Amino acid sequence: MAHTVQDAMAKKLEEGINGSASAQFSDKDDLTPEEIAALPPDDFVLVPYNEEEAERGGYSNYSYWGSTIRMFFKNKVAVAMLAIMGTMLLFTVIQPYLPNQYDPYTCNLITKEMIDEGLVPEKSIVGMPIKNLKPNRVFWFGTNANGQDLWAQIWQGSRNSLIIGFATALIEAVVGIAAGLLWGYVRWLDPIFTEIYNVLNNIPSTIILILVSYVLSPSMGSVIIALSITGWIGMARFIRTQVLIIRDRDYNLASRCLGTPTGRVVVKNLLPQMVSVIMLRMALAIPGGIGSEAFLAYIGLGLPLQTPSLGNLANNGRKLMSTPALRYQLLIPSAFLAVITICFYLVGNAFADAADPRNHV
Repeated sequence: MAHTVQDAMAKKLEEGINGSASAQFSDKDDLTPEEIAALPPDDFVLVPYNEEEAERGGYSNYSYWGSTIRMFFKNKVAVAMLAIMGTMLLFTVIQPYLPNQYDPYTCNLITKEMIDEGLVPEKSIVGMPIKNLKPNRVFWFGTNANGQDLWAQIWQGSRNSLIIGFATALIEAVVGIAAGLLWGYVRWLDPIFTEIYNVLNNIPSTIILILVSYVLSPSMGSVIIALSITGWIGMARFIRTQVLIIRDRDYNLASRCLGTPTGRVVVKNLLPQMVSVIMLRMALAIPGGIGSEAFLAYIGLGLPLQTPSLGNLANNGRKLMSTPALRYQLLIPSAFLAVITICFYLVGNAFADAADPRNHV
């Protein structure tokens, strides 16, 4: 028997298993019971139980947000769009504080130096507004019909439009998520929310925008209110549908049977399952709000004409489309509007895909 045990130990060593005999023969499937009984007791070391080490053995270093970020940065197009979007957002904040910047509301006047440098025609009159000046080294995007610097107006308009977009998306998310969760999870509230949805959804949103814009004085707050009155409906219905899908799954039933409060079930069990779709809806709501503001400006019910926004600037440039030399006043704000919309759309889609736990490995 001793010879058999020695042969077995030599065979294990030849297979490349290193360490003490306690490590070599810790698995009961390696040797037969007779061979284990024949092993010398001195080859084994009693290891005391350590609760901390036992817990560490079952620990996973998986991080939901860490995995989401890693998945997002694998999408090179989305990362490029995020860089462009981040640069534009940063520049909208710091642009007024940069040197040699003109005020977006000031009508710039012709000076003798401008005539001498050839920025304006020689027959120009000193002290008159610099109207419809083409882009040049001083006014990078040119000037408009009032002599205002279009470069400063574009960035001021981007700030105003982004404020409207972010505010609309935030209100839509807060109200829509709360209403959707209650609508889908609390059963006795379902008929109440259904009737509210049927009433508001059957009224064309364009009519509501027009009515609110007529009732309230033109301002940024009135535009945000007009866009938010019905903007939350789509989010609420979408969240309700998602809640109905996962509401009666086993882990939610088990939580309710254990007496878990409804609020905790909603926050801990339901919301984490919908992070990806919520982020996608919010990312699309921001350019949607900017586009709705541009529509209101197009029909003359948006921000006051003296308040720059991408919608107002594009609408003013639209009136000059028949003059080829002045089409830059439409093309430049339209390009900014398109870039912002595309960036938010692509980044939102990529982040929604990255936030989906099914895509994590």
